[in-house]
Amino acid sequence: MKNNSFCVCPLASGSRGNSLFVSCNNSSILIDAGLSGVEMERRLGLLNINPESLTAIVITHEHSDHIKGAGILSRRYKLPLYITPKTYGACQSLGKIEDLRFFECGTSFNIDQIRINPFSISHDAEDPAGMTLEHKDHKIGIATDLGIVTNLVKDHLKGSSLLYLESNHDPEMLMNGSYPWHLKQRIKGRMGHLSNLDAKILVSELKTERLKHVVLAHLSEENNNPQKAAREVSESLNGSQIGLHVAKPHEPGRLIRL
Repeated sequence: MKNNSFCVCPLASGSRGNSLFVSCNNSSILIDAGLSGVEMERRLGLLNINPESLTAIVITHEHSDHIKGAGILSRRYKLPLYITPKTYGACQSLGKIEDLRFFECGTSFNIDQIRINPFSISHDAEDPAGMTLEHKDHKIGIATDLGIVTNLVKDHLKGSSLLYLESNHDPEMLMNGSYPWHLKQRIKGRMGHLSNLDAKILVSELKTERLKHVVLAHLSEENNNPQKAAREVSESLNGSQIGLHVAKPHEPGRLIRL
């Protein structure tokens, strides 16, 4: 996909697999690849994207719903894999990676014309990362799989044109649901996942004239639903022209151009 604008499209979002497609000019990046290689190829095909056109894969953390297809795609299409050393050390299923490129949270790096700024987040992984992607006047803020929103997270996400934010669960649905108690505690804890209310508060704090789109991600299929998440977070938008989208688990979302 060759264009002069930033393009963003969730390929998958949720506990079964996560991947975000981002392109700019001649560069096309996958942030995570948490589906099988075959399914990743299928979903890219639904968007008329040839996997051979991909530039790189960037991994946020080692949980299987973020890395399942990463090793396969990296080998099959000779893609560099960007990952922190601690996250790589925690990955047991990547297999051999021919082009391994390490990054550290807090240190920016470039993939072609895209500037990537990774930052630490609070999650039960070895070295989990949120990140912003920048090109010219546009900035994409990505923060999923985190239990709390720190000042560091807010500082990095400020001024984003598009926010890709976790809106994992409705607290009442979670507590009344079928999950065992220890899992409920993990999800709502400081190393777990953000609720719809957390997402609503964060969006209200980050809303500026620059913000054009908010994409809600990593929704629980049991403890949330798209309508509930969108309804709650929309309250923070106050009738603005900001586009509100919900990433889906079973099919790619809308391709958003900035």
